[in-house]
Order: sequence, then structure tokens, then C-alpha cells
Amino acid sequence: MNATHAMGWKARDFALTGTDDKIYSLADVRGPKGTLVVFICNHCPYVKASVNRIVAEANALRAIGIGTIAIMPNDTDAYPEDSFDNMKAFAAQHGLTFPYAIDPTQEIARAYVAQCTPDFFGFNAQDELEYRGRLDASRMTPVPNARRDLFEAMKQIAETGHGPMEQFASMGCSIKWKR
Repeated sequence: MNATHAMGWKARDFALTGTDDKIYSLADVRGPKGTLVVFICNHCPYVKASVNRIVAEANALRAIGIGTIAIMPNDTDAYPEDSFDNMKAFAAQHGLTFPYAIDPTQEIARAYVAQCTPDFFGFNAQDELEYRGRLDASRMTPVPNARRDLFEAMKQIAETGHGPMEQFASMGCSIKWKR
């Protein structure tokens, strides 16, 4: 792990356009107890398989003071399914209850060292990274009664400011970087 992956690094600010055509910064989405930044896209089968659970967990996290933003980092020229118009349709289709913003320069994905979609970054109230793990044990198929890794970690962060010692990396599609 390099320094940017180490726990405790500060969330990078951003100014990204959401599917509602508003510009979002970290301050706009930060919750009183912490913030979840999740990198997703429209076309990835891992995202498609988990988006409804991501929305449910974001709603549950909002209730305990955690704000959420989803960021789409992919190259939309190479992957037109991830275009801004298609993001708007995706957000509406899946009832996203949090901002879904595009990272057209990929600068934010690079600043966060995002690896895949979905990729979860959980920050405490001081904007320090405390969770860099998976949603749950499910990959393409939901696992019955799977432990809610993301929710449990963010609940612990909301209560203590610190994430769990044991964290499992998220699985997903690689980010589609521009050439």
C-alpha cells in the first residue's frame, strides 16, 4: 500500500456535476458523522448487481449521519453507456437518493486512487479515510444473510470515528481510464 491508500488520509475536495445538474463539493455531501464516496458506473455488472443494495445502505447510513455521493469515473467516449445522459437515466431507474456525479477529467478518481466500480471510501467526521472495503460478501449474486460490511463499518465510524481493523476489498470492473 502506498501512502494514499493508508487509513487516515484526508478526503479530497471536488466540484462535480450531478445528474440533477447541480455542482457538488465534499461540503455539500458530508454528513455530521462521516461521508461515503462511492465510485460506480452504469454498465458494470457488479454495479448493476448491487445498486439496489447500495441505495438501501446509503438510506440507512443517512439515518445515522453519514452522507453519500456516487461518482462515475469512466471514459465516456470509450464507454458511451456511461454517458451523462445515461447516468441520468440510471439514477432515475434505480431511485438513487444521493448525488450521482460525473468525473469528466478522471482527476477525482485519480486523487482517490479508485480501482474499480463499485469502490467504497468511508470517511469519518474529520474527513479521514477509515473504510476502504466492500459492500458485503455478495459479488454478482446476493448472498443470503450476508454481513453488511459497509453499513457495519460506517456505523462503527459514526460512533467511534474509526473503522474496523479487518476490511475486505471491493470486487468490480476496472475503471476505464482515458488513453
